[in-house]
Amino acid sequence: MGKMSNKLEEFLLKMKAKGFQLQEDAIGFIYFGKHFTNAPDEVIIAAIEITLKAQKSFDGSFYISLLETLSHQKVSTKAEALQFIKDQELIALGTE
Repeated sequence: MGKMSNKLEEFLLKMKAKGFQLQEDAIGFIYFGKHFTNAPDEVIIAAIEITLKAQKSFDGSFYISLLETLSHQKVSTKAEALQFIKDQELIALGTE
């Protein structure tokens, strides 16, 4: 058995290391969304990043709604998530 990687947990730890501490209720929303949609970690991470860029802080209802939309669209990667947001013109994301 190989070591299982938890991309979402690693992402949250990296954010914390950079000084961006999500509140407990935000962490709850993140994991609720993960279990509710059964989306891959890569899509969960994209939804978190898009939520933070669009809302300037973590907005649980925005995140859940975005995650549901991505899930219904069968988005399975971060690149697909970003492309979908861009194509739908749901929110203006700055270039990085």
